[in-house]
Amino acid sequence: MDDRGGDQQPGEDRNVRRRERTTLASLEVLVATDSHGSISAASRALGITQPTASAALRRLERAVDLPLVVRAARGSILTETGRATAAWAREVLDASDRFETAIEALRRAPSTVRVRVAASMTIAEHLAPRWLAARPLGPDDGRGRTAPDVELVVRNSREVMELVLEEDVHVGFVESPTVRRGLRSRTFARDALVVVVGADHPWRRRTTVDLDTLLGSRLVLREPGSGTRETFETALAAAGATLPAHLPYLGSTAAVLTAVLHGQSVAVVSALAVADGVARGTVHTLTVPGLDLSRTLRAVWKDGVDPAPEARAIVAQAMRSARQASQV
Repeated sequence: MDDRGGDQQPGEDRNVRRRERTTLASLEVLVATDSHGSISAASRALGITQPTASAALRRLERAVDLPLVVRAARGSILTETGRATAAWAREVLDASDRFETAIEALRRAPSTVRVRVAASMTIAEHLAPRWLAARPLGPDDGRGRTAPDVELVVRNSREVMELVLEEDVHVGFVESPTVRRGLRSRTFARDALVVVVGADHPWRRRTTVDLDTLLGSRLVLREPGSGTRETFETALAAAGATLPAHLPYLGSTAAVLTAVLHGQSVAVVSALAVADGVARGTVHTLTVPGLDLSRTLRAVWKDGVDPAPEARAIVAQAMRSARQASQV
């Protein structure tokens, strides 16, 4: 049997020996010796004893398995190999300095948290800007953290809940009467839907409209999946009615109100969405006797997932804002 391989393991190259990583301290001694011309001068520059510097160079020679120093009675100097190695060592030390500088900058810089929030149309357009402008944290909370960067994603209520379940957002705000399985929720405000027409509509002098007349009118609604539409359909079902087939629907409240203002259409939207128009006299609202169009607005997060402190702070701010608005 050929035993020339000794204890060599399969795949191991006998000519390649695993070395310990060279220390930065020994490289510093090598570079200082090259810069100052001698080991004694290098030790003075580094604030260490000459024997310590000499020992560091001997360890470095053993580690790299190269002759770095010529030792003589009149002193020790670097070999050509030692000077070449010192040039490469300078690059390593410069890179280490840059690393330490970058780490210190990160340590000193205030940390910024990014919070991704999703909200349904009505909430995003009429409520969320008030909370986000208030910012739950100031420019610096005293612990080195800046106020969170908040990204607001605007979708309909069904899509908001999907984003929360997929953990694409930290917290969501919806206006649907039901919450999907797998979510936890907390009511932060209350709202109501109203029937709305333009200022020149024949119903502008009414205060109420009966359900049959409403369903026989030129209704335009939000798209399936919106909280406003789901609330309306739930209220109709409770009253024993359903929506007529083939009603036009639009993807935003703004588009619905444009149809009301310019197309003699009738819509059912949040009272929040038309408050300014009512104040200006451009739209007129009506109620439907016997039809409960009240609703709760909820914050939602994934069951089993503890929202980040910054997300919880935004929910708390939403609740404070709703309380303040109800007291005005």
